[in-house]
Order: sequence, then C-alpha cells, then structure tokens
Amino acid sequence: MTNSSDLIQYLSTRRSIPAARLVAPAPDDAGLQSMLRIAARVPDHGKLVPWRFIIIGGPERAVFTERLMEIWRSRNEAASEQMAEVERSKRDGAPLVVAVVSRAAEHPKIPVWEQQLSAGAVCLNLLHAAHAAGYAAQWLTGWPAYDAEVARLLGLKEGERIAGFIHIGTPAEAPVERDRPDLDSIVVRWVG
Repeated sequence: MTNSSDLIQYLSTRRSIPAARLVAPAPDDAGLQSMLRIAARVPDHGKLVPWRFIIIGGPERAVFTERLMEIWRSRNEAASEQMAEVERSKRDGAPLVVAVVSRAAEHPKIPVWEQQLSAGAVCLNLLHAAHAAGYAAQWLTGWPAYDAEVARLLGLKEGERIAGFIHIGTPAEAPVERDRPDLDSIVVRWVG
C-alpha cells in the first residue's frame, strides 16, 4: 500500500457536521449503494456479517421523524413546545439516514464483542464513504438507538440493536474543529 498524502490529510482533518446542518441533496441510489459497499469492507472475524442496514430516505424520512416525535412526546408529556422543537431539530436534519443494525449473537468461536466492534467499524466506514463521495455525515445514537418502541418501528429482530444512525446529506456549512485528546494522556508504551 502506498502512502497517500491526500488520504492522510483527510483522516487528520475529518470532522462531522451536525445532522441539523445537513441538507439536500442526499446521495442517489447508486451513490448510496457504493457507500454501503465501502461501509461493509470492515474486519469481520468468521465472515458473520453481524450487521445490516435500514435506509430511511425520501418521503419516508419525514414520516420516520414524526413517528420518533410521537414516541418522544409519549414519554415527555410535560415537555414544552420549545423542548419538543429542540428534540425535533436533533432528528429532522439530514435528508437520508442509514440505521446500522448490530446483529451480534453468541457464536462458538467469535465473541459478541468482536461482532459489535465490527458494526461500529461499519458506522465509521460509512462516514468515511459519505465524505469521500462529497457529502457529509454524522453518526448519532441518542435515545432512539436504545428504545424498544423505536426498535419495533424499524422492524428489529430479537437480539438486534442500533449501532448508529448515520445522517447523510450535503453540508450547509464548513465543519468546525473541536478539541482532540492529548496523546500524552492516553498513550503508554508497554515495556514488559
């Protein structure tokens, strides 16, 4: 493998743009299929494919947001309209959402943890694929990723979980840098 300065530059500066600041257009079907193929090129011990995708786009995107808001309101009946608008802004941004579903399960050789890590790698690869294709993306979880009613809404099967909602669209603004970890505080060298 050759050292690509463009790839190094991209990886050293990649930054998510908040889903609320992602606008149309989203990738077309062919572009999305290309991104999903890239997303699926992750470590997968045992070739189990312990993840799958649920595409939420087009007119169904607005329906999904409404259903999420109905669920949220049922759990937050005393919330003000302002609080509801804040919640909606977290859910109603990008024109396309890909739910990455972890379907990790007990296996005689491959630990569940490795399967879950593979699903996380899919989420990150999908972010990279979206950015490489000229779009922007944000990986979100929040309460919808852990809610049983949302799981039913999405048709999740027994044992499946949301690894992430990947919001994809066109950036309405340039990304803003944020603080990064100080390597000296998180790196040690094992000396035996």
